[in-house]
Amino acid sequence: MIDNSKKSPGRFRLAVFGLVMWMTLAIVSLPAVAADVDSNGRLWHIGIAKIVSHAALDAAEQGFEAGLASAGFKEGRNVVYDRYNAEGDLASAATIAKKLAAGNYDLIHSIATPMTQAVIKAVTDVPVVFSAVTDPVAAGIVPQNSSPGSKTGRNITGVSDKSPVNLQMRTYAKFVPKAKIWGTIYNQAEDNSISHVGEMRLAARGLGLQLIEVHASNAEEVVAAARSLVGKVQAIAITADNTSVANFELIANICNEAKIALFAGDVDSVPKGAVAAYGMDYYLIGYSAGKKAALILKGISPGDIPWGLMEKFSLVINRRAAALQGVTLDPDMVRKADKIFD
Repeated sequence: MIDNSKKSPGRFRLAVFGLVMWMTLAIVSLPAVAADVDSNGRLWHIGIAKIVSHAALDAAEQGFEAGLASAGFKEGRNVVYDRYNAEGDLASAATIAKKLAAGNYDLIHSIATPMTQAVIKAVTDVPVVFSAVTDPVAAGIVPQNSSPGSKTGRNITGVSDKSPVNLQMRTYAKFVPKAKIWGTIYNQAEDNSISHVGEMRLAARGLGLQLIEVHASNAEEVVAAARSLVGKVQAIAITADNTSVANFELIANICNEAKIALFAGDVDSVPKGAVAAYGMDYYLIGYSAGKKAALILKGISPGDIPWGLMEKFSLVINRRAAALQGVTLDPDMVRKADKIFD
């Protein structure tokens, strides 16, 4: 797989690091705290819990640890991580949350909406930093009157992955202007998916498109849902739904066979078989969350650190997926791409 982006991935990511760090400092107007956290030999114990393993959430986890490391909190030196994965099961998420509550942790990083909801139910006296939560207000994770850039006043802060759904749908429609019937697959048990699909529904209506919604709660159901859309839709757009994203390649295989254009809500799914995504880099979401975590370990209360949105989006295209799915790429869209996979 060859990267033909206008900027190298390294340079592109480093450039955005600067933006993320600036955003973090801009929204947190707080007194400086000494960076030397090792003078007393302190070893920090951090729990990391995610709802499932897939490209986007794995990237958020890696970015979080990199963000902490950039502030001097490094695994193997002064940090010990305990990592948990609920494998997409809500009961397992609740069990993990209870383990975290019973453990002697200095901080917890919860990844994705269902995992964060489970953690905040169980953990009340340990700082929690979330990442990849689509709508933390609707999910009951931050106060109902809260808005991005607000302080929670509680033991939690973090970074939301709320996407510009209307703009995404408008962008994807330009790739396949003849596609009038679209499909999507999501897990009704995920509040983040319900929120995202609600916006997708409104966006499709505004574009004069029909949206067929199919539900799936595990890999087998995802495959069955994708097959049920064959012959009914000309394009499929996947939300921030963790169940679908975790099984994205299975959906892509069916789309390749049926010549259905497939689009992703996150850029990490593009090399998995999407024609394109106009979305965010989850590594940077995690990195920003890690910078917030560093502030907490330096002595600032999580309730005084504003939660926020990741507002840097990129257009990423996969030429191979487009060819397999029968999509002719508009040269103008290719020129606008931040990154291209062949």
